[in-house]
Order: sequence, then structure tokens, then C-alpha cells
Amino acid sequence: MNDTAHALGASRTLWELVTRRAARTPRRPVLLQGERSLSFGELHDRAERVAAGLYDMGVRPGTVVGWQLPTRVETVLLSLALARLGAVQTPLIPFYRDREAGFALRESKAEFFAVPGEWRGFDHTAMARRLGARGVFEAYDRLPDGDPSVLPAPPADGTSVRWIYWTSGTTSAPKGVLHTDRSLIAGGSCLAHALRLSAADVGSVAFPYAHIGGPDYLVMLLLYGFPAVLLEHFALPDALTEYRRHGVTLAGGSTAFYSMFLAEQRAHPGEKVVPTLRLLAGGGAPKPPEVYRAVVREMGVQLTHGYGMTEVPMITMGSPDDTPENLATTEGRPPEGMEIRIVDGEVRLRGEAVCQGYLDPAQTAEAFDEEGFLRTGDLGRLTPSGHLVLTGRLKDVIIRKGENISAKEIEDLLAAHPAVADVAVIGLPDAERGERVCAVVERPPGAAELTLEAVTSYLRAQGLSVHKLPERLEVVDALPRGETLRKVLKYVLRERYSGTVK
Repeated sequence: MNDTAHALGASRTLWELVTRRAARTPRRPVLLQGERSLSFGELHDRAERVAAGLYDMGVRPGTVVGWQLPTRVETVLLSLALARLGAVQTPLIPFYRDREAGFALRESKAEFFAVPGEWRGFDHTAMARRLGARGVFEAYDRLPDGDPSVLPAPPADGTSVRWIYWTSGTTSAPKGVLHTDRSLIAGGSCLAHALRLSAADVGSVAFPYAHIGGPDYLVMLLLYGFPAVLLEHFALPDALTEYRRHGVTLAGGSTAFYSMFLAEQRAHPGEKVVPTLRLLAGGGAPKPPEVYRAVVREMGVQLTHGYGMTEVPMITMGSPDDTPENLATTEGRPPEGMEIRIVDGEVRLRGEAVCQGYLDPAQTAEAFDEEGFLRTGDLGRLTPSGHLVLTGRLKDVIIRKGENISAKEIEDLLAAHPAVADVAVIGLPDAERGERVCAVVERPPGAAELTLEAVTSYLRAQGLSVHKLPERLEVVDALPRGETLRKVLKYVLRERYSGTVK
């Protein structure tokens, strides 16, 4: 990390980081979307006006504000305005529906809820009304506006909880993850340091900004002073126009993104799909070594993959100066300040980027050991060079395109289906998605035939988000079970179906 980035990384709060970057390079662009370009100075000034507008609406330091918005300039401005006020914000992924959104709003006790109106065929405002959400307002292309002179002083404490992110674990209900400005700055600093970036780079945010990776990426832009292209919806080849127009040098997001770029490259052999692209980077899902090798070989760019989670946005990251073998087979090394301990094969973490726990104190107590290390539920080992190799998971959670999916949530819903006696939901390896969702159903005697279409239609009717729907169905006479407690042996199912493709 260069001296300027290191100095900015010492900022106590996210708003202090915004202010300091705006003072250094006010005219340099930071957000690019279509024909729009916003500089660091404009980012600061417009966010203050939005903060004043929110203040006029009744938002105060400590007020809980939920927002469910796509990746847009307005979304970043709203989030920074809330950071300027010292509000507590709880971002929701745009494809959350009544079930997940309602739970998050209730548990966080949100007093305001910003939505995009109707977006991609779904009416978010109507959903908010159905849920009885408080303080609903639309913030797709219009934001509150006011006179910054009315604002109180910016928050000075970066260690208070001001962010509630949501993650699905081994339980049906999502968990509210508590973050501070400092933990988010630490995570973004880890990412920026590992990738060896400079002010000459042009990044891209092709994933939901409401993901924990949103502020992670923004911190990186603020530290190094370079811009990023925002994509409201990522699809190839459509996105290539924006990448080429702005000369993107850094792209990615997760394994699914690597595979999409690779497929596009294969459709145009001998022609670099993004001439300026030099690096793909991401995390959030397993990365097969062959994907790394194919990207380097066929696209002529470097690929660095990392390990992070909602609780710890950046744990390890591959670096462009790592060896090809380490880049292909490991998750990279932890940055300074991130302690990794392997206990009985489980990866445990301690450091500034680690969350403060969960909304539920019982979940917090269970998640941390007696020395303050977070139990990740992931299995792994450290190599002699300090690189982390992940070998499996204790958690019964599926990671599809970088998003956590609770197997139990889907199982609980399917258990009520009349053609299901018992069910086990597992993740199967998938080169494009990281994992795909497979439902293995034990059918009761005499029950009607069950199809994948019937299963997904049923789950949709129960309000399950589209990204959690099974992509494969297996119907069996009996699920494999242990001899003592008769628990379903999911590892047997994974072994049985991982090698077969349907």
C-alpha cells in the first residue's frame, strides 16, 4: 500500500475517509455509470446534501435505516449520506423478497426503508407496504435533498456498530451481522493492499452494492483514488460496452464472473474481450484450479482469488506477485493484522476486519471462542508460506454465485409438500456458480410424481428468493442415515451426486 493510501486507511470513520480523499483529489472521477461521472469532490458534496435531506425527514445519529437498492450512483450516495449522519444502515440485497426482507426489517427495527419502486419486474414499494415497513421512500433516481448547514457534526467514533448486514447460515432465518466503520475500512484496506493497485486503474462493481463487498470496494477506491464502473445488472456480452468505454483494468466478483468472462473470450478467440483488462479478482465461492489456469491461458490476464464472508469481508487474498501454483490452489495470504488459527481443522479469525457479532447475543456467544477468535465453520490449513487452503465446511450452507444459501430454510419449506416424506438439500460443485442447489427428496408411498418444475413453483409460492431455488432434483426411496441418531448423511449424497451432471 502506498503512503497516501496508508495514511487515508488510518481514518476513524468512513465519512472521514471520504472527506480526506475529496480534499486530495476533488476532480478525479470515482463513480462511472453510463454517461454519468461523479468526482470525489462531488461525491462528498452531494452526499452531504442527501444527508441534510434525510435529516429533514427525521433521520438522526443512531436511526436504523434499511435500504434495498440496485448498484447505482444514487445507492452509493444514500449509503454515504447515512454514514455522514452516523445512522445505522441495514442494506438488503435487491432480490430479497417478503420472507427475507420482512425478517430483516423486523429484527433490525428499521425506522425508514428506501426502495427502488418497481425494478426488474418486481414492485418493491408494494412489498414494503405489505410488510408494514415504516418510513418507506423511493430512492432509485431521486434522493432527499437539503441544506448541509443544518447537519450535526459528523460521527467521530469508528468503532460503534453502524452497519447490519444479513447472511444465511445453518439456520433458516438470516443472521444480522454487526459491523463498524473501522471493520469495513480494514476489510477494504486488505483487498486494496493485496491487489497492488494504483490511481491509474479503473475498477468495476458488477455485483449488488448491498453486498458486504460494496463498502469493501468503495474503501479501495477512496484509498487509491481511482474510479469504478457501476453496473445495475451484469450480463455478458452487454456489459462489455461499458467496460470498453471506460477502459476497465480490474473486473470480477466471484467464480461465476470468471466463468462468464471466459465463455465470452472463447466465443471470440484471438480477440481480447476487454483490451485494457489486466486483472480478474474476487471471492465468495470456491475456485477450481482449472478456472484460474484457463483464465490466464486464454484471456491473457491475471486472476487473484480470495476468501471472505459477511462477518469478515476480507480474510485472505491472492496477490499478482504470488506464484501460479499458489494462485491456482490457495485462497491467498492474510494481510497484516488478520490472525488465522486452525483449531481441529477449523479456520478461526481475529482482527479489526472481524464483525462485532450478531444481532442475536446468543449467536454472538456461539460464534466466538474464549480467546475472541471467530469460528468460521470452514475447514482449512495453512501452507509453510502462509497461504490458506480451504478443504471443506462444517456449516450446512451452500454458496452459489457468492451468496450464502441456508439448506435448512429450503428443507423446512419442502417438508410441508405433500409429495415429500423427507428431504436433504445439498450443494454440488459447479464451475460457473461455485455450487448449485440440489434437493434430494424421499417420497412417501403412493405419492404423485415430483418434478423439478413442481418443486420450484411450490417454493416460489412460499416466497423463497429465486437465487435459492434448487437447480436439480433427485427422488430416492430412502435417504442414507446414520445408525444411531438416524441423521441424514449428507456427505454420502454429495459423493453420490457430485460426479454426475443433469
